Amino acid sequence: MRLLPLALGITFLSTAAMADDRSEKFLTCLAGIKQAATAAGISPSITELALKDVKEPAERVLKLSEVQPETKFHIWDYMGFLVDDQRIEDGTAMMAQHDATLRAVEQRYGVNRHVVAAVWGVETDYGRTTGRNFLPHALTTMVCKNDHRTEFWRKQLIAALQLVERGDLQLEKLYGSWAGAFGQTQFIPTTYEHFAVDFDGDGKRDLVDSVPDALGSTANYLVGNGWRPGESWLIEVKLPDNYTDPTGRKNKASLATWRDRGITRWDGSALKGQGQAGLLLPAGKEGPAFLTFKNFDAIWTYNRAESYALAISHLADRLAGYPAFRTAWPTDDPGLSRAERLELQKRLIAAGYDIGEADGKIGSRSQAAIRAHEEKLGWDPTGRAGRKIFDALGE
Repeated sequence: MRLLPLALGITFLSTAAMADDRSEKFLTCLAGIKQAATAAGISPSITELALKDVKEPAERVLKLSEVQPETKFHIWDYMGFLVDDQRIEDGTAMMAQHDATLRAVEQRYGVNRHVVAAVWGVETDYGRTTGRNFLPHALTTMVCKNDHRTEFWRKQLIAALQLVERGDLQLEKLYGSWAGAFGQTQFIPTTYEHFAVDFDGDGKRDLVDSVPDALGSTANYLVGNGWRPGESWLIEVKLPDNYTDPTGRKNKASLATWRDRGITRWDGSALKGQGQAGLLLPAGKEGPAFLTFKNFDAIWTYNRAESYALAISHLADRLAGYPAFRTAWPTDDPGLSRAERLELQKRLIAAGYDIGEADGKIGSRSQAAIRAHEEKLGWDPTGRAGRKIFDALGE
């Protein structure tokens, strides 16, 4: 490899040499993956077919793995597009279409069918958006990236190939997220290995094309992570003025204790029943407040984020016919639904901003256009897709 001398006597690899070095390391890593697959009992023919077009890292996967959002979502933004009218309407229709399956899942596992449907809706919009990354390439890229999670990625890749080896899935069905989640309810391969079930009885555990298998497996996962049949997951409550007692999902106490602390239901009526619950304040004391139970914790394990578990819980309630949160979010600039985000992009285009095609996804170009228009209006440039900029562009 050729070296380029620079000032102060420091030498660096040329761009071409560095590319050659990365390529060599990747191919060495790829050879190691093939050996590991063979050692795990995967047929060489399956491994070779899965990796035959893998010659270099998937650049798109690398970019996605390194993306850091410019700003974190406000909880009202997050809830705005995950639990919008469209997802509720679509979920109601899908629950009617798959009513027999959902009731059978609920009967077998004891998991509320509305929660199962809510996971389906949030994860893939009821099977519409399941990911477009070929898992063997994506996971090989992550293994060979050589970060602190190398062994985790290797386990996911081996588990994915074992699903093909066992006949659960065909290789061409292994498409999903850059991080390996795939199927109707987005299981990573090791989760698939442990919790997927053959609910439709065809001899295969197919979470890609079989809705019954996907819904049954989701319920099985929740049971395996602490779901308690017949118990609640979340209730909206009201705090007393100047509340100073404990908060947090993990700081659980009996409902009697919460009553003694002055907590009531959202309408001021007394808390009733048994069970241990924690107090969740996702937007602080001025926003909606919730008591969360063990079943909320089971939902939390699906993505290990309280905002995610709140979205699933609320969508489940909406699908069951309950109204939106009674307490408003503490903001004068609430979040937008997916339909409103699409309309916002159309308004940006109409205002002369080049953001590409309107698709409802607020990416870097849309954020830059929002910032530019905020500056034009004399506002602080945030790039956030909120109600105020939506209304301003519609005037």
